[in-house]
Amino acid sequence: MIKRYLNTAILYAVLAMIFGVFYREFTKFNHFTGKTNLSVMHTHYFLLGMFFFLFLMLLEQNFGFSSQPNTGKLLVTYQLGLNITALGFLMRGLTQVWGTALSRTMDASISGIAGIGHILMGVSLILLLLKIKKQVS
Repeated sequence: MIKRYLNTAILYAVLAMIFGVFYREFTKFNHFTGKTNLSVMHTHYFLLGMFFFLFLMLLEQNFGFSSQPNTGKLLVTYQLGLNITALGFLMRGLTQVWGTALSRTMDASISGIAGIGHILMGVSLILLLLKIKKQVS
């Protein structure tokens, strides 16, 4: 499991770099100088992706929590939440850079997508922390 956590951390580091470059180049290409949600994708993938899985790697090494039931499902749910959140940021950021006028329904839909991702991440994170706590005890 330790190697899997490390490989996942590497994947999210690569995604963070890709979206950091995409943000810089896409806004430059479109002559956009305002604020956009594209700017937070880089940090979300670094912190909630790479650092999270590096931290899990250390916890696994010390406490071996991954053997508990449903841990894999929680991690898949966490990753789904992270990537759904990033998709919401991407859609919002693209519309901001392009200056797309959104209907209230479309605006709420994009916010809803990011919100669902945050909920999935939050719930799975709390449940995962409880599993780690149980293993530490």
